[in-house]
Amino acid sequence: MSTPPQQPPQPADQPSQQPVVPPQPTAYPYPSPQSAPPGNFYAQPTLVGQPAPGQPVQPGQFGQAGQPQPGNPYAQAPQYGPGVPVPPPGGGGGAGKAVLWAAVGAVVASVIWAGGVFLIGGKGDSADLRGYSAPANMCSSADYSSFKSEYPQDDSTPTKNTLKNPALDESYCSLGLKKTGSTYADAYLTMQLDLHRKTDPGPEFTAMWKNYGDSHTGYDVSRVSGIGDEAYLVSQDTTGGSSTSGSRYATLAVRDGWVTYEMTYSAYLSSYDQDKNPPTLSSVTDWLKKDAKATLGQLKG
Repeated sequence: MSTPPQQPPQPADQPSQQPVVPPQPTAYPYPSPQSAPPGNFYAQPTLVGQPAPGQPVQPGQFGQAGQPQPGNPYAQAPQYGPGVPVPPPGGGGGAGKAVLWAAVGAVVASVIWAGGVFLIGGKGDSADLRGYSAPANMCSSADYSSFKSEYPQDDSTPTKNTLKNPALDESYCSLGLKKTGSTYADAYLTMQLDLHRKTDPGPEFTAMWKNYGDSHTGYDVSRVSGIGDEAYLVSQDTTGGSSTSGSRYATLAVRDGWVTYEMTYSAYLSSYDQDKNPPTLSSVTDWLKKDAKATLGQLKG
């Protein structure tokens, strides 16, 4: 499953006070004849009609070399596995045939039932992608219009990449956000969509994002309703009231079926002019919720 995206590095000529961003958040049912204890019937299997070890041979029962005499009805008795009743002796009697056919029918029914369960289970295990598709260019396909009022300048050289694989489709975009008149990026935005084709990301997604605050200090985690099957907002503000130091960071992680989407914002106050304060964390989280919901709606067929 996908992991929290790293925050893009700052330009080399700007001082850096980055927040501590977490690292990228992986048939034989019976006893062996050799190991069976003495007296265990698995240890010394015998054919029907043969004497057990240590038992005397009855006169007239066996000929030379222990071979059964012709005409003995038990001489060539068929072998049956555990749980399948052995037809009683009696030749072509109706009761014997009934028991035999009942046994065969039970075995056939078991095979058919097992095959049916296997086929049904296969369908149930198919990927739940819900019509989503991973775009070739995430930067032009994602909606981040809510940030435009604060950062109207476009990034002319965003970073984007894709992955197409039978197990995973992925689209990624990282771009710089610029205020009017800014030469360098004032903040950064990353977006990543993952289509998990072979494994259900649900359990790991919940474990990682719901409990993010337990494994990473200094982050606030809250459940977000109304987006996908489940969504979590992870945020951190280290400015401490300062307008020149610290940072603001927020990630919205969403899972919809076997599809996950993360949208991350990060801003470093050292990158801002004193007259260009960054937006509040509350504003940023509202923008993330609005734009993530819009993006998922656009990418869902």
